[in-house]
Amino acid sequence: MGFAFEDLMVYQKSMEFSISVINVIDNIKTPRKHYRLIEQLESSCTSIALNIAEGKGRFSKKEFKQFLYISRGSLYETITMLDIFERKKWLDEETYFGLYEKADEINRMLSGLIASLS
Repeated sequence: MGFAFEDLMVYQKSMEFSISVINVIDNIKTPRKHYRLIEQLESSCTSIALNIAEGKGRFSKKEFKQFLYISRGSLYETITMLDIFERKKWLDEETYFGLYEKADEINRMLSGLIASLS
């Protein structure tokens, strides 16, 4: 049994990505005054999978598609936050580009799923 969203490969990849980002966050050494940025990164990375799941639970393709757009927006926000962290030297270039590649794959998957619902 289970929920329909759990079978979506893009959901599974988004969950893995979120865990990867959170694991990176756990090792970031930044001044306490930047705690809000860390919370924002946690929020945006988890929002990707959350919106896929919520959208899949809706009753129409149109609603599902709208949640996929929101998910993609959260992905873009996450990459922007990771870029800021990399520029501030809170995470190294190798880690940034590893996460960037995972995000790029999710972006292509989301775009394909959105196109298939049209």
